[in-house]
This record gives sequence, structure tokens and C-alpha cells, in this order.
Amino acid sequence: MCLGIPMKVKKIKEGFAQVESGRLTRTVNIQMLPHISIGDYVIVHAGFAIERVDPEKARETLRMLDEIH
Repeated sequence: MCLGIPMKVKKIKEGFAQVESGRLTRTVNIQMLPHISIGDYVIVHAGFAIERVDPEKARETLRMLDEIH
């Protein structure tokens, strides 16, 4: 099973974004989502931002993931 994690965009530079979720920070490729902005939530899978998500849905998903840990 593959799991895409919602992460918040913190910085954007030349086709890549620094994203974070909790204490986890990653640099991901954003070329599939050229119109994202700092503060957006994206689904990250295998080093790529693959979808922009509603901030409320992202926070709810992160809350549920927190509960199962």
C-alpha cells in the first residue's frame, strides 16, 4: 500500500518546494503542480507533490494519522 501524506508548502524555488508535516521536512518536486503557493497543502508521494488539497481536509487527515501513531 502506498500512502500520500498531506504536507504544507513552506518555500518554493525552481520547481521544488520545501514542505513540512509535524517535525518532518522534505524537499519535493512540484513540476506537476505549477500553480501552488506557500501555505498550500499538497499530497506528497515518492518525492513529488501530486495534488493540492483543501487545508481543512489536510488537517483532518493529519489529525487521524496522529491518532493511529
